[in-house]
Amino acid sequence: MSGCSGTWACGAKRGPAGESVSRPERFAQATEIWQEAYRHQMQGELDRAIELYRRSIEVCPTAEAHTFLGWTYSFQGRLDEATHECMRAIEVDPDFGNPYNDIGCYLMQQGKLDEAVPWLERAKQAKRYEPRQFPYMNLARIHVKQGRWWDALREFEGAVRLAPGDTELRRALHSLRGRLN
Repeated sequence: MSGCSGTWACGAKRGPAGESVSRPERFAQATEIWQEAYRHQMQGELDRAIELYRRSIEVCPTAEAHTFLGWTYSFQGRLDEATHECMRAIEVDPDFGNPYNDIGCYLMQQGKLDEAVPWLERAKQAKRYEPRQFPYMNLARIHVKQGRWWDALREFEGAVRLAPGDTELRRALHSLRGRLN
C-alpha cells in the first residue's frame, strides 16, 4: 500500500481534540474513507463519492484515493480532472499501476491512441497493479483499431496468460486468431 505524503508525511498530526494522530492511524482512517467512497461510487452516488475521496485525501493522501477520485470524475466526463488526479496518484506512489492504465484509457476515449500507448506500457511494468491484464487488453484494442493485428494478438495473449479464467477475453483472443488464419 502507498504511504502518506504531503505536509504531514514525516510526523503526527493533531486530531480534533488536540491529540496526536500517528501516520499509520491517518493512513488507516484515509483507507477506510476511500473504501466507503468506492462503495458510493459503485452505487452511482458520484457526488457523495467525490466528497469522500476528497476527505480521504485530506486525512492522508494515497494513490488509491487520487486514482479512484479521477475514475469518478471520468464517469462525469471530466477527463482533464480525472487525468490530473491520476498524475497526483503517481506522485504519491509511482509503483501503483492503476493510474497509468486509467490515463491511457482517458486518452483512448479522446481518440489519442498513440499517446495512450506509453501510459499503458508503464501500467504493465508497475510493481503494484490489479487487475494486471487490463493494460494488455487496452493495448490490444488500440492495435486492433490501428489494424496492427499481430501486435494485438501478442497483447491479447499476454492478457489471457494473466487472466486465464476470463471467458470474454478468451473469446476476443479466439476471434482475433480466426481473423488471422
